[in-house]
Amino acid sequence: MIRMVDLKTQYEHIKADIDQAVLEVIASTDYINGPAVRQFQTELEAYLNVEHVIPCANGTDALQIAMMALGLKPGDEVIVPAFTYVATAEVIALLGLHPIMVDVDPNTFNIPVELVEKAITPRTKAVVPVHLFGQSTDMEPLLDLARRHNLFVIEDNAQAIGGDYIFADGRRQKTGTIGHVGSTSFFPSKNLGCYGDGGAITTPDGDLAQRLRMVANHGQSRQYYHDVIGVNSRLDSIQAAILRVKLKHLDAYVAARQAAAAYYDAAFAELPQLATPARQHNATHVFHQYTLIVREGDRDALRQHLADKGIPAMIYYPVPLYKQGAFSHYWAGGTLPVTEQLCQSVISLPIHTELTPAVQDQIIDGVRSFFA
Repeated sequence: MIRMVDLKTQYEHIKADIDQAVLEVIASTDYINGPAVRQFQTELEAYLNVEHVIPCANGTDALQIAMMALGLKPGDEVIVPAFTYVATAEVIALLGLHPIMVDVDPNTFNIPVELVEKAITPRTKAVVPVHLFGQSTDMEPLLDLARRHNLFVIEDNAQAIGGDYIFADGRRQKTGTIGHVGSTSFFPSKNLGCYGDGGAITTPDGDLAQRLRMVANHGQSRQYYHDVIGVNSRLDSIQAAILRVKLKHLDAYVAARQAAAAYYDAAFAELPQLATPARQHNATHVFHQYTLIVREGDRDALRQHLADKGIPAMIYYPVPLYKQGAFSHYWAGGTLPVTEQLCQSVISLPIHTELTPAVQDQIIDGVRSFFA
């Protein structure tokens, strides 16, 4: 069976370490905020080279907690890409903020700084760059723009952990550590995924880190003393123990995904009907998804053709955020042409750490046969 993500085989390769880590937590009975959580926090801080990691329950919570800790108020505007998963805009609306959706780059699928600048108003307080499918937004000009307009930069790094951004001076920095605050998800299918839900928030700012911890823990600075309104969002010890094991493999997982992507690229290079994923010169791509653009032909028919051959494929994302019923009252009308085009033409093929050339050849043959 061909899978979009083969978590079963991945587990089998690290089974002994995973099983031991989980059993140690169970034996300790430190299920909440146990040593494994603190150890994972420290190890992730070292991996990302960031001062503060705040583990939490999931990636959506990470975004919400970030916005709460930054003190954003109802009515404040937050700029987000229109081509992304709903969580990015969902938490903005949930807090009474106003999501301002902008179009994306037709090649990288991330928000261009010039479109962010056009969307800024006196009510704009933050921008959320989403490092979509595993490749960083172009952060350096975005940071410059944010400084000029006194905006917070909240990175949505749910799909790009392990990726690098390269500044003009050659300095490299991990995605999720570049803005004022970053958020990530450890959903099982992510490049660094646990076996349930999990997430984390990152920041270089010590004062902000303290507020983030408070918000994530019922607004407490110490037990039973609640200084702000908060939420209850924790990464449990079993998931932290699993993530400690998998973090050691993250760079190898990224390399495997990159090799699989390069194999796909070579196979599709002479198919003019398809556009393979673009690579930015100043960022690495960790390929949470391998997403093609169908330039010629019916994307949905291609997906069905693959399904008929037992090959899964996914559409991320079929509907622009501003056309979702939940966001209809935030949108003044009109369309964003790149987002509209992408929603009608993108298709993601299986990519994961266990993908073999033999399996990829089956997928490639399936795609090629559609255009034959």
